[in-house]
Amino acid sequence: MALEVIAQSRKLQGTGASRRLRNAGKVPGIVYGGKKDPVTIEIDHNALFHALRNEKFHASILDMTLDGNKEQVLLRAVNMHPFKVQVQHIDFQRVSADEKIHMKVPLHFVNADVSAAVKLGGAMISHVMNDVEVRCLPAHLPEFIEVDLSTIEVGHSVHIRDLKLPEGVEIGLRAGENPAVATAQIPRAAIAEEEATAAAAADAASAAAEVPAAKQKAGDAAAGDKKDEKKDDKGGKK
Repeated sequence: MALEVIAQSRKLQGTGASRRLRNAGKVPGIVYGGKKDPVTIEIDHNALFHALRNEKFHASILDMTLDGNKEQVLLRAVNMHPFKVQVQHIDFQRVSADEKIHMKVPLHFVNADVSAAVKLGGAMISHVMNDVEVRCLPAHLPEFIEVDLSTIEVGHSVHIRDLKLPEGVEIGLRAGENPAVATAQIPRAAIAEEEATAAAAADAASAAAEVPAAKQKAGDAAAGDKKDEKKDDKGGKK
């Protein structure tokens, strides 16, 4: 089910007009693209703010009702206030059913907990990318692309060309280009702890080996002393 946006066109423009809109709980914006002229719009701030918290709102075809007329649009840009929880401005682009669009789609990572890297190797999964730009017709636009991590191994990565893309969806890559999406690495702290444990074990083994050697030396020294005593005894009898 498509998400809906309700907007009204606005005629007054400029900094002062936009400020008055925001003070009235509205967000100034614009709709452009397609075969129509750009239209400046206003949207209820609270409804828009809550819609923006939905991941689907950022990567889906939206049904916009503008002055009672419906058209399909994509969210293209959102400007937030630098320190207030307030949407300052928003841009939408019209879409045509027969024209391909470029859109960033979020990545959903699954099955990391059952991978050998995590279960057996104690690795941590790092998400190198959180979204990817796709090209497709509006009808084929996915809400997200799934990244299956079940087969990832320690020290290895999942790359973009490893992803299973929905029908009609493509990712623009140059020849030889295949960036990593996620990696599995042992945490440095674990490596350092393992190295410290190994070093301690080696020191303990070395110390254990030195004890018999020291005893042997002591024994040899004692035997030598006894031989010297016997020689002295014999020398005294003469």
